[in-house]
Amino acid sequence: MEEFIIEGGVPLHGEVTPSGNKNAALPLLAACLLTAEPVTLHNIPQIRDVFAMRKLIESVGAQVEELDSNTWRITSREIFASHLDPDLCRKIRASILLAGPVLARTGGIKLPPPGGDVIGRRRLDTHILALRALGANVTYNRVFDIEAKKLQGADILLDEASVTATENAVMAAVLAKGETKIRNAASEPHVQELCNFLNLLGAKINGIGSNTLHIQGVKELHGGEFTIGPDLLEVVSYIGVAVVTRGSIKIHNAGVQHLEMIQQVFHRLGVHWQVEGNDIIVPKEQSLKIISDLDGAVPEIKTNVWPAFPTDLTSIAITVATQATGSVLFHDWMFSGRMYFTDKLVGMGARIILCDPYRVLIQGPTQLYAEKLESPDIRAGMALLLAALAAEGTSTIRNVVQIERGYEKVDEKLKSLGAKISRDFE
Repeated sequence: MEEFIIEGGVPLHGEVTPSGNKNAALPLLAACLLTAEPVTLHNIPQIRDVFAMRKLIESVGAQVEELDSNTWRITSREIFASHLDPDLCRKIRASILLAGPVLARTGGIKLPPPGGDVIGRRRLDTHILALRALGANVTYNRVFDIEAKKLQGADILLDEASVTATENAVMAAVLAKGETKIRNAASEPHVQELCNFLNLLGAKINGIGSNTLHIQGVKELHGGEFTIGPDLLEVVSYIGVAVVTRGSIKIHNAGVQHLEMIQQVFHRLGVHWQVEGNDIIVPKEQSLKIISDLDGAVPEIKTNVWPAFPTDLTSIAITVATQATGSVLFHDWMFSGRMYFTDKLVGMGARIILCDPYRVLIQGPTQLYAEKLESPDIRAGMALLLAALAAEGTSTIRNVVQIERGYEKVDEKLKSLGAKISRDFE
């Protein structure tokens, strides 16, 4: 098992460019199955989850040609609704995204349950309800057996604004006969990217960026070329790196148009940055003083669906908050296991009270001290890496494969900023 060894307490400085958005790349790769013509994707992140998705689409007939390490040409002339490898599906949550496109192309798919981060129960009901609304018959006996002689447009009200369920419904609907309306749709930037990509291939999707999507089904899609945008979660992670190490970092191509709510939340933690075009500059001078609510009460940072503060940034923001003066309550109602990593921060010296599975109270600032750690999931793993960079002494983080599922060449990028980090094998 690989591990990172990090000497903390070193201010990081320099410039970094985020990789392509993992949460856009995965559905875009699945969406390539919707057309028999070649599709070229640029800025594909070289991360483990993407490699797993590549194996999945290849297993149903897609051919992937690497034009360079971050540019792939995908051709899906024939798609086979074969029984997918359960072990491969368990590697990533996004394996569920094959349901919509393979169903639309072939009329059926047998799909093992998806895997992914262990952060609490993650419902699949919304996916199934949406596909059934489009005319699919779905049964489950340790494997999802999904069939449809034909897909018919429908008025779909999602029971929750699930990102992947929205994406599955959209991919199935673009080839369905007639018009589909998807209400209570997720509107995250990566959902918008998927819709814009499909329109590039000939789909007819309106309402992109809103919570109601209108889709006029088409007979077929054609090929095309598309560049994946920057990973906002990586952008904010490097903002956190600069803040907790008392350094200064310039982040290129940061996707600043999507950071307004995130900027508001980090401002409440005493963090600010400057915007230059599409770049962000995080200065060394930060107040790092938590701003109380108007009545002097402890502020609550609560996750919600886009454009509110995203759940995947909770772990990063918590680590930043341990270095800020004052008290703040974090509330992530979406996942019952998201907060459990905070016991590792407590072991490093942080003052954190786990109120219940969904809420933690943080009192800062505290000096963090080196510890032997293990990455439990992608986002918590990156948060612990931030803590190790801020800590006094030398930390070890095991199971770094979890971090590398979502962050491309994270140790190399940190080294370029001056971090003292090395990779070792136990």
